[in-house]
Amino acid sequence: MTYQSNPANDANILAKALPYMQRYKDKTVVIKFGGNAMGNDALSKAFASDIALLKQSKVNPIVVHGGGPQIGAMLEKMGISSKFENGLRVTDKKTIEIVEMVLCGSINKDIVAQINSQGEKAIGLCGKDGNMVFAKKSQKTFIDPNSNIEKLLDLGFVGEPDEIDSTIIDVLANSGMIPVIAPVAPGKDGHTYNINADVFAGAIAGAQKAKRLLFLTDVNGVLDKNKNLIPKLSIKQAKALIADGTINGGMIPKVQTCIDALESGVEGVVIINGKTPHAILIELFTEYGAGTLIVK
Repeated sequence: MTYQSNPANDANILAKALPYMQRYKDKTVVIKFGGNAMGNDALSKAFASDIALLKQSKVNPIVVHGGGPQIGAMLEKMGISSKFENGLRVTDKKTIEIVEMVLCGSINKDIVAQINSQGEKAIGLCGKDGNMVFAKKSQKTFIDPNSNIEKLLDLGFVGEPDEIDSTIIDVLANSGMIPVIAPVAPGKDGHTYNINADVFAGAIAGAQKAKRLLFLTDVNGVLDKNKNLIPKLSIKQAKALIADGTINGGMIPKVQTCIDALESGVEGVVIINGKTPHAILIELFTEYGAGTLIVK
């Protein structure tokens, strides 16, 4: 049976959405896209449609994407074995070449094409373009279980954002373009570095003083001890939940990235489930929200 639109219901939905749309008019929203949603054609198309609709609603969206599974698949296809240190992949010279090829090439251009197919103008970039981001070598440490001494973890060409220049992003936004950015950047030592996409998105959002930073993940948001969604947290509350073990595992670095972004000038950071169709629109343009909002 064909769905028949009800004008009264449609008007009611629009009336409810308009105040939220006005709240984000001419504001920057940074969206980190990755995980399971990226490998699902239907969800990728819904994501592209949402980004196009944001632009059409006078929002300034900036997309930052990851691509860990795709990088792993390409490394395997190329016969390049991965070495791990303390559970983290070491990025050697051969690996960083594949990382740059996959992130800045196939993944980036596919997202750009999807958004362009929705009638908008997206452009693919990485940190190298316009000297947007300079990276420094990651200086992660770990406690050696044998000696109980803190040691430096050498992950090769894995970096962290060191300097951000928003010029090219601002130019594109003023030209009506949607930046789609891969988390690869040069270091001042002449090397190319792979940067964690969450951290990269946080740095871009901080430099832009973004209204919102959205992390599309494979979970609904931050959960309490009973596995119920926590709709809103302050930085203080988030730190308390980390301390008491409620926030644990891979959610700890994600929430810490949220906190870092807030402290660098982002107004609010949201962790939402990217597997939920149109989660971005639900979060931004409805009273219900779609995940966990973390604010100062």
